[in-house]
Amino acid sequence: MENLKQLQERVAVSDGRAKADLVITNGRIINVFSGEIMDGDIAIKNGYIAGIGDFPEAEKVIDAAGAFIAPGFIDAHVHVESAMVTPAEFARVLLPNGVTTIVTDPHEIANVAGEKGIEFMLEDAKGAPLDMFVMLPSSVPATDGEHNGETLHAEKLHPLYRHEKVIGLAEVMDFPSVAKGSSDILTKIIDAKKEGGRIDGHGAGLTSADLNNYLAVGIRTDHESTTAKEATDRLRAGMFVMLREGTVGRDLLQTIPAVSEKNSHRFCFCTDDKLINDLITEGSINYNIRLAINNGIEPITAIQMATINAANCHNLPYLGAIAAGYQADIVFLKDLKTVEISKVLKNGEVVVENGVRNEAAFKQQAAVPFASPPINHHLQLQDLALPLTKETCYVIGMQPNSLFTEKRIEQVTIQNGKFVPNVENDLLKMAVVERHHDTGCVGVGIVKGFGLTEGAIATTVAHDSHNIVAVGVSDEAMKAAIDHITQTGGGIAVVDGAGKVLHDLALPIAGLLSDKPYEEVETDLAGLLKAFNQISSAKGFDPFLTLSFLTLPVIPELKLTDQGLFDFATFQIIPNEVN
Repeated sequence: MENLKQLQERVAVSDGRAKADLVITNGRIINVFSGEIMDGDIAIKNGYIAGIGDFPEAEKVIDAAGAFIAPGFIDAHVHVESAMVTPAEFARVLLPNGVTTIVTDPHEIANVAGEKGIEFMLEDAKGAPLDMFVMLPSSVPATDGEHNGETLHAEKLHPLYRHEKVIGLAEVMDFPSVAKGSSDILTKIIDAKKEGGRIDGHGAGLTSADLNNYLAVGIRTDHESTTAKEATDRLRAGMFVMLREGTVGRDLLQTIPAVSEKNSHRFCFCTDDKLINDLITEGSINYNIRLAINNGIEPITAIQMATINAANCHNLPYLGAIAAGYQADIVFLKDLKTVEISKVLKNGEVVVENGVRNEAAFKQQAAVPFASPPINHHLQLQDLALPLTKETCYVIGMQPNSLFTEKRIEQVTIQNGKFVPNVENDLLKMAVVERHHDTGCVGVGIVKGFGLTEGAIATTVAHDSHNIVAVGVSDEAMKAAIDHITQTGGGIAVVDGAGKVLHDLALPIAGLLSDKPYEEVETDLAGLLKAFNQISSAKGFDPFLTLSFLTLPVIPELKLTDQGLFDFATFQIIPNEVN
């Protein structure tokens, strides 16, 4: 927060009575208000823009040499934990991609460690030259009766609004509780309103009629559109619509036709869940911009969606524009259509030059301590058995590059009264093992789409309760993978048919995050994918993040929890066998 002296200094620079700290000359300024490109010097004082015009006096001058000058990009909805690195490491990846602000929902770590997890994320982000605003997790657990690590009722969340970076209530996923008028979720919404915060929606699978419940209680955003029609329904209902392009949720190409010249001001971009390797190879919001431009959106409109629209969506009045009084978060672009970035400024300081980070801008701070809750279960081999009396069963139909699944009915193989995976038909066993409270709960089901020919994969990243989830060809291989990630304090592992670990990634922070630099995490993810390709014929999707979403019951159609097969349509546990 600025003080009186800083405001006085900025005013003095704006009318020429004092020198600017920095002046940027010879740039082509993208005006996100008028949609035009302007000439003029940009004067910066104390990290804020003092004015646009003619400013001959400055401590330092940057000649933009004709580059386009855009505001820093904003990711309107992201889960840092999905990149499996700490917030400080996340910033090191995002800034070269022009992303200077993120709005994050730390509900992954909150489901494991509650308020302490949220506080860890806020503390770790302090030293990074990136604004990380937090929307408090609304649904911990995601649905009633789930066995996650912690439960956050309204009274636990409310004190966290005291933190200056907490700006609202995150995606309200438990739509049935909203529709029923549950006192806890409505109290959370009321508290957010009292604190002046926005409230995010999570309208996966909701009809335009269903959206009335959301709008009636004050929910004003949604990022779950998967078609242009869904995006239009949300627009017409009065929502800000976040167009998502992540690792699994790749929805932008299907939703971008909903954007027009008349309505584009109500759209912004998000990544939601994106792995570190995809952030490195594709980019972040800069990739969304480029994809939108390549599919018919005017470049300036796409940049508006990535900047001022996202700022307006979250009521961040000093972000998202190149104008007096706005934070000096600035991206230099060599070309508008390719969104090629040559320089990034955060708070008026150069943090990236020609793709290279200015490491001096990243404050070196000691690792933030975090007491990770232990992984706590007593799984036995027999717990992975799936007794059946009928060959006709419900099967989770995994859909590559989608958070949705298909509720399939298949004929399966039974031996000695138990399900046996069928490699030829790609009918594999899947299990979810409760890992927080040693309840002994193990949900077992059948999944199609992973193409395993041997072995198994397992991970402690399993949205949103983050129990252990595994898929495999044999119980022995699945248990070997589960045992390994238990011993490492959380993580991901791939094992072969003999139970030998082919590759792993340790995630000692809540079973979700690595404590290593992002470069090492990227290397391990590449090793995991190589190992997966040794035991699977399936291609064209990320198997680990895909598996982690097969446990999320608030996304259609069929998912698996530690209590069994969950049917989104009825919002209840159903038997594996078709009656």
